[in-house]
Amino acid sequence: MLEKLFNLKQNRTNVRTEIVAGIITFLTMSYILVVNPNTLGATGMDKSALFTATALASILGTLFMAFIPNLPVAQAPGMGLNSFFAFSVVIGLGYSWQMALTAVFIEGIVFIILTFFNVRELIVKSIPRTIKEAIPVGIGLFIAFIGLQNAGLIVKNENTMLSLGDMSNPHVWVASLGLIATSVLYYRNVPGSILIGIILSTIFSVILGLVEMPKEGIVSLPPDISPVFMKFEWGNIFTLDMLIVVFTFLFVNLFDTIGTLLGVASKAGFIDKDGNFPQIKKALFADALGTTFGSMLGTSTVTSYVESVSGVAAGGRTGLTSVSTALMFTLSLFLAPLFLMVPPSATAPALILVGLFMITSIVNINFANITESLPAFLTIIMMPFAFSIAQGIVFGMLSYVFLKALTGKFRHISVTMWVIFLLFIVKLALEGMHVI
Repeated sequence: MLEKLFNLKQNRTNVRTEIVAGIITFLTMSYILVVNPNTLGATGMDKSALFTATALASILGTLFMAFIPNLPVAQAPGMGLNSFFAFSVVIGLGYSWQMALTAVFIEGIVFIILTFFNVRELIVKSIPRTIKEAIPVGIGLFIAFIGLQNAGLIVKNENTMLSLGDMSNPHVWVASLGLIATSVLYYRNVPGSILIGIILSTIFSVILGLVEMPKEGIVSLPPDISPVFMKFEWGNIFTLDMLIVVFTFLFVNLFDTIGTLLGVASKAGFIDKDGNFPQIKKALFADALGTTFGSMLGTSTVTSYVESVSGVAAGGRTGLTSVSTALMFTLSLFLAPLFLMVPPSATAPALILVGLFMITSIVNINFANITESLPAFLTIIMMPFAFSIAQGIVFGMLSYVFLKALTGKFRHISVTMWVIFLLFIVKLALEGMHVI
């Protein structure tokens, strides 16, 4: 049955590998179960209800990815998008969180329509080959940067912005030893080496007293979701502010999702000889459904997670990986204390190693031609520096159009690229005027 559903043999994988890969993906992104309720809770939303909404939205979105495009991609409420929801729309602009949820719902419906008419697929296909090769490299640096931060190896510094962390910090040693152990296991081709590394790092954290075993039991019923479920507000849907909010949600989610999907597809070997991703339409449809149903459950925009690459690096190749991740989110509803005891420093080695695995496509970039190499370079460096996959794509595509146009290579710029270019300029102008 599983073979027929997910074409395991065709994708050169097996049930055990897919399940382990799904567990690894869950462990590297399970922080969202803590972060999302805390972030959206700043708006006055019920945090306990948000925990349940976050888990359920992640389950649904990930299952959509499993059964529609059959991809090893997990979905959950997006980081950055939840901050925009809470601190810009609600706290900044002064709108209610119910209005913000309505904007997310509208965004999801618009995405379903755009996907149905192939608009989102057209955008993906119009992205130049050099940008597509750069995206997984940028994502690799981006998630490695997250891993280094989680490890405490890289910290904020008022004078230099970033600096080396305190090497006496025990979390640094947990991450460092976990990185070494995982690398050795991976070199020796030990199945599930990344998951074993996370487990070893967590055990080391317990030994050092950094985390404690749950004292009040590990099993509990999920909190009531009713305080946030279907809490829409339709009074402001025809205002300019609503239009701007929906546009921003659309923009960030679109290019975050495109970047993540292309990165995962590249690592998994799903990109064809022409640089295209055949399953992109189904994947984007699953993404749109995730956002729509997520807003109904009571959470901010649901999007594809870059941490999915950790599961792909562990061998995940089909939707069965996503099913495994969704099952872990289901268990988390009842076993939250157990899953949440895994510290960020224990998952840091997985993210750092995945960052290493992601940069291999850099060899396909034509560095001899600056009209190709500079857009790729900006795509790569802006993702970690701006802490945004979407912004990396923006700067890469803007520079691509500028350079090709100013050097007379107009035939390299499609009509779709010109439209995207103008939309990017408009967005940057609105940001410059502090409208969004």
